[in-house]
Amino acid sequence: MAMVEAQKNMKLHITQSLIVLFTIMAIIGVFFGGKALAAAGEPTAQETLTKSNPDAAGVTKFALVAAAAAFGLGALGAGFAISHVGAAAMGAVAEKPQIAGQALILVALAEGLVVFGFITALLILSKA
Repeated sequence: MAMVEAQKNMKLHITQSLIVLFTIMAIIGVFFGGKALAAAGEPTAQETLTKSNPDAAGVTKFALVAAAAAFGLGALGAGFAISHVGAAAMGAVAEKPQIAGQALILVALAEGLVVFGFITALLILSKA
């Protein structure tokens, strides 16, 4: 019975978190959307580039998608790794506190995936 109650509480918590997230996104969109619409009349660097070289627009789109994928997949992979390595490390530290330093190093190695994804995204964007 307690498990069913815990699942209901978890679903309620997730629903509330999503509502808060979308509310914050809507508020930010209202406050900062005006600036984006105000600048709509000015030609952007993308439009200027497109007029001078029409083929460059497609390449730039693919570069942006590749950079987003590199950073996003790196972040997802790091989150997955940290969730598993961190749980195992905390269990090991609970049994043997002397290995806390080694456990921290293992978690930091998993965190390095985000850094690699970020650097890759920056390299892709610098070439676009």
